[in-house]
Amino acid sequence: MSSADVLAGLAGMLASGGVEVVDCTGVLGPKTPLLKLPPDFAKDTPAVEIHRISEYDADGPFWAWNWLKVGEHSGTHFDAPHHWITGKDYADGYTDTLPVQRLVAPVNVLDFAAECGADPDFLLTIEHVKAWEAKHGAIGAGEWVVLRSDWDQRSHDEALFLNANETGPHTPGPTAEVIEYLISKGIVGWGSQCIGTDAGQAGGMTPPFPAHNLLHKNNCYGLASLANLDRLPAKGAILIAAPLKIENGTGSPIRALALVAR
Repeated sequence: MSSADVLAGLAGMLASGGVEVVDCTGVLGPKTPLLKLPPDFAKDTPAVEIHRISEYDADGPFWAWNWLKVGEHSGTHFDAPHHWITGKDYADGYTDTLPVQRLVAPVNVLDFAAECGADPDFLLTIEHVKAWEAKHGAIGAGEWVVLRSDWDQRSHDEALFLNANETGPHTPGPTAEVIEYLISKGIVGWGSQCIGTDAGQAGGMTPPFPAHNLLHKNNCYGLASLANLDRLPAKGAILIAAPLKIENGTGSPIRALALVAR
């Protein structure tokens, strides 16, 4: 079968509903949860603002449009390699220079929602990943890997979503060994349903924030605040995660879409 035949078949399946497009994106607006950093350590991204320019009125009689104030790493978003100091030297590490061929890829959905629900500090280990592969098949080169925690069910409440106390945020994520293992397999990138790609307590790991540190060091991508991963199979879906083509962009809000066979 030729590539043209494959595309024609996909077009037909999309039209018929045999392939469903699942929205893996949270709503972006003033109530979207945003990362909170210690004020003595770093500056925060400002809250999302949506300002009306016109809506069929004196400022634009036949049209409606808005202007936005939004950080690159707000809501469901993409982390480019230049986002982290370890990836700062990649010429193709910005949102306007990265190779778009890598953004559309098979996705492996590691379902540990029950474990994350029982323990907000759940850490995904090598043993977890290898047991998942033994059941569902090996993770391959050029693929996305995402952790299903069902954390998106908390996104209506920023405090619940960040889940922070005096010791910092408490959200699930990967160990450094997991990220090293996935990089060794040649993945495109790693994704999470939490506010960032790392666990809430990842600042105390070695290296600190291993998902950020190691992914971007190896020119891989990160996805955060994903939604609706419960609607994806463990294997077999295609994830489309394309950032805006921002000049020298370190990341971007995205509309993450998955193609799922029905």
